[in-house]
Amino acid sequence: MYKLPVYLLLLTGLALFSCKDKKQHNAVKKQEVSFTKDGELQLYKADSTFIKKLEIEIADDEYKIQTGLMYRTAMKENRGMLFIFEDEEPRYFYMKNTNIPLDIIYFDSDKKIVSIRANAEPLNEKSLPSGEPARYVLEINAGLAEKWGLQTGDYMNFAR
Repeated sequence: MYKLPVYLLLLTGLALFSCKDKKQHNAVKKQEVSFTKDGELQLYKADSTFIKKLEIEIADDEYKIQTGLMYRTAMKENRGMLFIFEDEEPRYFYMKNTNIPLDIIYFDSDKKIVSIRANAEPLNEKSLPSGEPARYVLEINAGLAEKWGLQTGDYMNFAR
């Protein structure tokens, strides 16, 4: 008569311990995505006047291009992400899962600015088209394109 309740008590305790153990293994760990310097980029006015030098991450494969600056919470002023595409065509960026307000600068194959989408709103999935064919796209903190006086026709160079 006493063996059954003791057995049930042990079985219940084992089940609770087992469930608790499983919950710990299923916990999702969030990890900050950190900056990885892949190269340097220099911005110039159309007349070749130097504007700014940046440390850049380079997005040149499908995963990096699709992920971009998603899930980041901050970026230093002297940093950016350069997207490199194999061809020049109209580009469409958006801010899905991107927490940092950005300026998105589109460049043609000659590395000249063809358009700027200033102050892209974080987490907004509205399309931000290049308007002109582009091969390179630079993302920097919002407001810097205006602060640095960037305009169509200015250009960039970069090195890995």
